[in-house]
Amino acid sequence: MPAVGIAVGGSKKEYPGNLTLYVTVTCVVAAMGGLIFGYDIGISGGVTSMDSFLKKFFPSVFRKKHENQTTNQYCQYDSVTLTLFTSSLYLAALLSSLVASTVTRKFGRKLSMLFGGVLFCAGAIINAAAKNVEMLIIGRILLGFGIGFANQSVPLYLSEMAPYKYRGALNIGFQLSITIGILIANVLNYFFAKIKGGWGWRLSLGGAVVPALIISVGSLILPDTPNSMIERGRNDEARQQLKRIRGVEDIDEEFNDLVAASDESKKVQNPWTNLLKRKYRPHLSVAILIPFFQQLTGINVIMFYAPVLFDTIGFGSDAALMSAVITGCVNVAATVVSIYGVDKWGRRFLFLEGGVQMFICQAVVAAAIGAKFGVSGNPDTLPKWYAIVVVLFICIYVAGFAWSWGPLGWLVPSEIFPLEIRSAAQSVNVSVNMFFTFVIAQVFLTMLCHMKFGLFIFFAFFVVVMSIFVALFLPETKGIPIEEMSQVWKKHWYWRRFVLDTDFPAKNRGVEMGKGGGGGYA
Repeated sequence: MPAVGIAVGGSKKEYPGNLTLYVTVTCVVAAMGGLIFGYDIGISGGVTSMDSFLKKFFPSVFRKKHENQTTNQYCQYDSVTLTLFTSSLYLAALLSSLVASTVTRKFGRKLSMLFGGVLFCAGAIINAAAKNVEMLIIGRILLGFGIGFANQSVPLYLSEMAPYKYRGALNIGFQLSITIGILIANVLNYFFAKIKGGWGWRLSLGGAVVPALIISVGSLILPDTPNSMIERGRNDEARQQLKRIRGVEDIDEEFNDLVAASDESKKVQNPWTNLLKRKYRPHLSVAILIPFFQQLTGINVIMFYAPVLFDTIGFGSDAALMSAVITGCVNVAATVVSIYGVDKWGRRFLFLEGGVQMFICQAVVAAAIGAKFGVSGNPDTLPKWYAIVVVLFICIYVAGFAWSWGPLGWLVPSEIFPLEIRSAAQSVNVSVNMFFTFVIAQVFLTMLCHMKFGLFIFFAFFVVVMSIFVALFLPETKGIPIEEMSQVWKKHWYWRRFVLDTDFPAKNRGVEMGKGGGGGYA
């Protein structure tokens, strides 16, 4: 196989700087932006398995679930309206990420975070007070607008604040907060589902106000990034801010590279048109394919619908929510492993190991569900050992995702964008992610009904394809200052044909490669 995991070699810069308490606290607060995305993913699947919620808003699903317990288990949740409730959010997020690109570029990362928090808060209030499906969908759309803004700005903010040696770990803080959001949502669903009177779903949906307030208040107290300050002509403030976040006085080289990058980016009249230039082919390819593949791991299927899925395969509603809590715990723990290993073992190793792990688990789960449910979807009584095996392998699958495609799906795109195309490329990344999240959410329950256990084989196939893509086409970006990242493409066996020395001349080495963010979870 060609040597594709390349170190830059002798030209590699090393900016001075420490991991200061100030930058750590700042990144932790900013990473809380992931809570809103994670909380929503966890809550959506939970409330759609609550009988009181289904009875009020989706009576046809409720009747299908209860009238005939021997009905085809694969198809009991197959409802266009129920699916629209879940997936409308992601279409809204796709649209708002395009607007967020301009806001982030012209007014800074903080304002995008604030918009994200406020819109999400409004959506949560409308959902908690919902009287009909229309109110639910409007609330979901507002939640989606909020997520579009937050996923645009938070990873970008983290990558710009972090010292390059710790960029991976600090950026994955965003993914960690997504997983914590999912876990909190799963725990709350478990307890709220037990509330007498059947109004627990209102608390579940309304609880989204809390993470929304955290990111809204956080955006008001966080400092701006030096990159954003320079982009808006506040160079003196940016120099002082860079000294503060790096914890050293000697920041001239990094500062000058950032100023040079900003000067070059201002020459670009239309970053969207610029994206299509030949020299950005590697960046655009990764910005599209990484989020595309991330959704086709099948993780959002597991996370959205974990309670529904476990209920469908015979666990019962209560046990289903408990199983979702277990997978949520695994998700958080495995993301911590990724924070430890990403700057130690590298991105490619985690991608490939996670791919193998997910493939094996999907094959086992497909075989286990296929053996018990067959193609009719009518199981006999499920023995306890069978249920434990299914949950165990789903947990191993979730762990494999949570230390590979989960965090790295946001991190890797966040390391490769030049400043002059950063906001536009970031929007492409978030938009592709949200579009395929929308598509998967929209068709999953129908696919489960028609493909049955073959759905897991479908996702396993794509895990093989994405692992081959990583092995052949994704260079290693561990430990390389972002201003030096252009060297990675120049030396890659395939991408070097698109990137010429004249595209990224040495004198402008700080110009071309930026610290942009990647937008979810999922």
